[in-house]
Amino acid sequence: MPTFLILKLRGPMQAWGTHTFEDFRPSNLFPTRSGLLGLLGACLGLDRKDDEMQAQLAQSVEFAVRVDEGGVKLPDFHTVLAARKVDGKPNPNPVMSRREYLYGAAFTVVVGGTANAAISLDAIGKAVQCPLYTPVLGRRSCALADPLFTGWREAADLKAALDQDGGTGAIYVEGDACGDERPIELRDVPMRGSHRRFGKRRVYLLGNGGA
Repeated sequence: MPTFLILKLRGPMQAWGTHTFEDFRPSNLFPTRSGLLGLLGACLGLDRKDDEMQAQLAQSVEFAVRVDEGGVKLPDFHTVLAARKVDGKPNPNPVMSRREYLYGAAFTVVVGGTANAAISLDAIGKAVQCPLYTPVLGRRSCALADPLFTGWREAADLKAALDQDGGTGAIYVEGDACGDERPIELRDVPMRGSHRRFGKRRVYLLGNGGA
């Protein structure tokens, strides 16, 4: 039976960025794939510019997320200098940027290894327990309130691993699903290159809640 890594994401603030530009940076209501990969990459000590290792990590893992506490979404305001314009050139004028954060949210994340994983789930689990870079909950200002590592679970699949934990919140799971689960299309798959771009993926919403 497969083994899965269980993580708890809890902190005063979290921010899981969605499709955005300089003057408005919204947060998703649950952790994005790009954000989770960044968190694991930090634990492993991967350089953000190391496209090869980042790609290896991305193809090595799959995720399921359960909303334990939904939290409240509130904005913060920043003045940004030399913000990018649509044509990619820096704006000569300061720009007011609105950034959203989730306050009081908590999530349980199940990490599964893929069949042809270049980075083993065991290596990821060890890195989570002794991270090389500081892991954060989306943005650098969003510190963890509790340790990430919760334990290991043996289960048939990602959802079954979450079910062992006894929570009742909405679950967002990657991969194939059957029955009456609701598919949701998200643009949060990081695409490597000189520009920040994101591809689409499909997740399934199980239980109560909405995207």
